[in-house]
Amino acid sequence: MPVVDNKRPVNLDIGTIKLPITSYVSILHRVSGVVLFFSVAIFLWMLESSLASEESFNQLAETFNNPICQFIIWGSLAALAYHAVAGIRHLIMDMGYGEDSFESGRNSARAAVVLALVVIALITWWIL
Repeated sequence: MPVVDNKRPVNLDIGTIKLPITSYVSILHRVSGVVLFFSVAIFLWMLESSLASEESFNQLAETFNNPICQFIIWGSLAALAYHAVAGIRHLIMDMGYGEDSFESGRNSARAAVVLALVVIALITWWIL
């Protein structure tokens, strides 16, 4: 019969769990990938609309004046920026750089977040 250790701590309150920054970067990388999956449909529809005719191109241009549409495009581009930066971080780590200690992984995660925020700020400036 297996022995159950009743002395180990059990934390079932997800709001109190403290994750390291590397975990947040990894989780956000996955979330941004899901957002990109759905964004592909939006971008393909936009491409098709822009190439169908001059009238549909003008209608698409008018759609971009809608704040909701601008927010959706911004969110899609922000997810693309974050996913690209985090993906490059993973590629660099796959080559063996930044894997030697937890501290180097933490520093590369911080650098990825800062770089992604800079790129997202540029995207925000470009859209607005």
